[in-house]
Amino acid sequence: MSEVDTGLDDLKSRHPEWEPWLVVVETIVHEAADPRWDAMVPSCAQSRSKVPLLAYAALQLEARLLEPVLARLIRVASRSGTRNMATLAPLADARLDLSTLFKASLCQDSDQLKAMAARLGADCEAFQAVGALVAVPFLQACSSRWARSIPADWTEGYCPICGAWPALAEVRGIERSRYLRCGRCGAAWQAHCLFCPYCGMTDHKELLSLVPEKGGSNGAIDACQRCLGYLKTFTALQGSPPAKVMLDDLASVELDVAAVEQGYKRPQGAGYFLNVNVLRV
Repeated sequence: MSEVDTGLDDLKSRHPEWEPWLVVVETIVHEAADPRWDAMVPSCAQSRSKVPLLAYAALQLEARLLEPVLARLIRVASRSGTRNMATLAPLADARLDLSTLFKASLCQDSDQLKAMAARLGADCEAFQAVGALVAVPFLQACSSRWARSIPADWTEGYCPICGAWPALAEVRGIERSRYLRCGRCGAAWQAHCLFCPYCGMTDHKELLSLVPEKGGSNGAIDACQRCLGYLKTFTALQGSPPAKVMLDDLASVELDVAAVEQGYKRPQGAGYFLNVNVLRV
C-alpha cells in the first residue's frame, strides 16, 4: 500500500464525518497517478525571476482526457449525501465550458468559478470545491516533469511551478532545512527559516511559532504579526510524496483551527496569477 493510500485510510478512520469529501479527494488523487496527463505538459518555459514556470503558458486541453474525469468527480460529489453537493448532479451530463473551467481551476480564479456556478444553477461552494480539484492531475504531472527546473535561487513564497501559496512547510533531516510545499502540484522549494511566505517579513520580532499544548506532535504554526498570515510546519526526515501533500494538509486541520482562533489566516487565491492560455483540442 502506498503512502497516499495509507494517508487516505488514516483520514477516513480519524474523521469518518469527512467521508463524503474524502471520496472526492480520493478520486482526484488516484486520477493524478494516470500517466496520460504527461502528454498535456508543455515544454518547460525558461526560468524568469519571480515568475512561476506555468505562467503565461499556452496549453492544449485534451477534452477526451478531462471530460470523463470531470464527470466522475461530479457524480462522486453529488452522491456524497450532502445537500450542497447534490446540486451538482445535473452537471455530470451537461456540456460544460471545459476551457474556462480548466483555466479557472489552474489560476485559482474563484470569481470565475462563482460565475460558472451561478450560470449552471449549482451551489457556489460545492462547485468551487470540486472545480478547484479539476487541474490537480495536470499540475502534478507538471511538477513531476519540471521538478529539476525549479530555480535554485527561488526565494518567493508562492510555488515556482503553479503560483499557489504553500499548503505547509517541512523542516527536514538533521540539517533542518526548511522546504515549502504546494498542496496542488506537490512541488517543494527551499526557504529561509525566518521568512513569511506571504509578505516577505524576515524580522524575527514579527515572526512567532505556536506549538500545540499536547506534546508529541511534530507540527507547529509559524505566524507573522505584520500580515497575520500563518503556515503549518512539520518536522520530517524527508519530504512527503507530491500526491500526499494535500492529505497532510487535511490531516492537520486542528492546527488550522488553532491558528484561526488566534486571529491568523491563510490568504485566499493564488500568490501569482498564471494567466495561461487554454485551447481545447
